[in-house]
Amino acid sequence: MKLSPCIHQFFDHYLLNIRGMSHHTIRSYRDTFKLFLPFAANHYGIKVKSLRLEHISSELIIAFLDDLQRNRHNLPKTRNLRLATLKSFGKMIRLVYPDHREVAEKIIHIPQKRFQRPLVGFLYQEEILQVFQSVDIRRNEGFRDYALLHLLYDSGARASEIATLNLDYFNLQQKTLTILGKGDRFRLIQIEKKTSQLLQLYISKYRIDPKPSYQHRIFINQRREELTRHGIYRICKKYLTKALPPKRLKYLSPVHSFRHSRAVHLLYQGEAITDIKNRLGHDNIQSTTVYLHLDLNRKRHIQKHFIRYMQSVLTDDPKIDELLHWENKGDIIAWLDSL
Repeated sequence: MKLSPCIHQFFDHYLLNIRGMSHHTIRSYRDTFKLFLPFAANHYGIKVKSLRLEHISSELIIAFLDDLQRNRHNLPKTRNLRLATLKSFGKMIRLVYPDHREVAEKIIHIPQKRFQRPLVGFLYQEEILQVFQSVDIRRNEGFRDYALLHLLYDSGARASEIATLNLDYFNLQQKTLTILGKGDRFRLIQIEKKTSQLLQLYISKYRIDPKPSYQHRIFINQRREELTRHGIYRICKKYLTKALPPKRLKYLSPVHSFRHSRAVHLLYQGEAITDIKNRLGHDNIQSTTVYLHLDLNRKRHIQKHFIRYMQSVLTDDPKIDELLHWENKGDIIAWLDSL
């Protein structure tokens, strides 16, 4: 049986209609096959269009995975992601083409490669405050960045989830935010009053007028387009670099450190692990239980100070006072110029 019809079935029907995979996941799976098919054809000395389902063996797949690490310098985590794609393809073969069940089972039972997981890099509460204070909200995009950092921490959302937030996902009255997560699944979370006020003030006063195609997005960049996850990464890296010493930055992922920090701080407050899982949008609770193994012993007064800060209102924020003073000064100068 030729391999190409199976691949069309996999992408056109199985992933979309049976599994309900998101477009992000489908693109990732596509990238795997763009690497795998030329490797398989070269392995057998034939053209890609000549590949047959019977050519797919555990030996071929393992050779492909080893090549990813050896020649493309992929990490074990990336290797396992590529393998997950091929295993999903094997499950489709088993379901749709039962006559080829033997081939499918060989693919499905290839083990993942074990590897040492990196430490969870999170920010302590006093460090979060330092990052917030490093933002100059008088500069262009300053207030946007200030609101963005607060929201990243408060929501515990991924960069891609923040980038795709729409205006109608935010409810000021209820102080809730709807997040579109992995697998195109929505979740509704409660956000702090201060975060809600910052977001509303940004939207009403400091949000750049976007191009027509991006009117629905909350966060807009200087080109008047939606802020991308790469843009969010650069913003986080910028302020973490300003606020923290280089040695501290070594084990921090710029965006994910806010997500990890939120999970850890919820544990400080005694939140149930299932509530943290739901807030972060984890598929499996095992992804959340990693935070249970961290040392959470911190000074009680720091925790109380941070909680007071996050639950305060904008009128208590010295950064906002500073901004208002600066804006009023600008108004006076403009008035004097008009005399």
